[in-house]
Amino acid sequence: MILIIDDDIAVRTSLLLLLRQEGYEAAAVGDPAEAMAAMQRHRPGLVLLDLNFSLGTTGQEGMEMLQQIKQFDNTIPVILITGWGSIELAVQGMKLGASDFITKPWSNGNILQSVKTLLDLNGKKASQQSRRQLDAQFDFSHIIGEDPAILRILETIGRVAGTDASVLIMGESGTGKELIAEAIHQNSQRRNKPFVKVNLGGISTTLFESEMFGHIRGAFTDARYDRTGRFEMANKGTIFLDEIGDLDAGSQVKLLRVLQDKTYEVLGSSRTKTVDVRVVCATNKNLHQMVAEGTFREDLLYRINLITINLPPLRERPKDIPLLVNSFIRNLREIYNRPQLSVTKEAMKWLQQLPLPGNIRQLKNLTERTILVNHTDELDIPHFRSQLELSPVKKGQLQLPGVGSVTLEELEVEMIRRAMNFHQNKIAKAAASLGLTRSALYRRLEKYNIPYDEAED
Repeated sequence: MILIIDDDIAVRTSLLLLLRQEGYEAAAVGDPAEAMAAMQRHRPGLVLLDLNFSLGTTGQEGMEMLQQIKQFDNTIPVILITGWGSIELAVQGMKLGASDFITKPWSNGNILQSVKTLLDLNGKKASQQSRRQLDAQFDFSHIIGEDPAILRILETIGRVAGTDASVLIMGESGTGKELIAEAIHQNSQRRNKPFVKVNLGGISTTLFESEMFGHIRGAFTDARYDRTGRFEMANKGTIFLDEIGDLDAGSQVKLLRVLQDKTYEVLGSSRTKTVDVRVVCATNKNLHQMVAEGTFREDLLYRINLITINLPPLRERPKDIPLLVNSFIRNLREIYNRPQLSVTKEAMKWLQQLPLPGNIRQLKNLTERTILVNHTDELDIPHFRSQLELSPVKKGQLQLPGVGSVTLEELEVEMIRRAMNFHQNKIAKAAASLGLTRSALYRRLEKYNIPYDEAED
């Protein structure tokens, strides 16, 4: 049952009619006491709650009602109804546990889409499944990995793909965020409709509206032809907004409006267009930190992250590295017509120990570059090492442990061990990579009692 809580009888009647026409069981009440009594009689599957509950516009009664609902049963999804000018109230409500918010005047389609999405999500429970079981149900052919963290992500995709829930994919560069977005689309009911990718980091502020919403001829200087915007291209399908953390403040407002109302205006035209898209966003930035710093809108964050997927870096799932390398090798055998290509067991173990700050993208480039410059078909540690040394990591990409998680001495010991292992106990090369002299490295090896068999330099 869906419970509507609103003191306005016209609103209650309108929503009851809408939901019942769509086949939902629905009930409506006009005050908090009635609402709590109704929930105790019959636990609702979802609540539609107007924040401005009485003649006042502070939203205080609505907030108190939301907290009572969450105390009664925290698993009940709540959709808040508020005016566009009260979005701050809706954001506060999201912090208190609301699942979504709809602004007045609402679109019936938007309300029904939100209701269906939340009921579908609430009805699907997580279960531990193997990679084979997941592959039997879904199309994950482009995602390589059997690490437990990856399996949990694939399970999440399986649960949410069939809904219209907005998804935010977070993770370091090169972790495969675009592949996850494509998997969400390919396993959705929109799979036969467009999948439109937009790199927001590559769009200038001045071109944002034209690029996203399109323009008509003569809308501005050099607008010689009509242009179709990305949202119109993605209509009925999925739009993938990559690098959303790079969006400037002005563009964030414009994006929020189209995500909220599902409407936009083509640049140079006053006619409003409606769009039906599933939104998937991705970023390698910490959006919550950006919200705290005032560089990313909190209401936009809540609009795009109904479901959040955190992709682990490759260094946290080293057992997947051989699977990835073998996948790259299979493709490259055909591309370069070298059917005997292979990687030694020793080289595979060595690759698993690399930090790989560029993640899957760096591993793929390293593998292909190693194949291109070596004529032998059996690739060993020296072949990979020579190419890795040609692409040093930028200082800004350095990954450090959290403060308090490791001592400076422990960090020094670990770096010395890694350097010695990487350079196969060649003292001169290991010392140079650590910024030390040979004698300084010898002293540290003795100080920390690190065993080694010195190799010839």
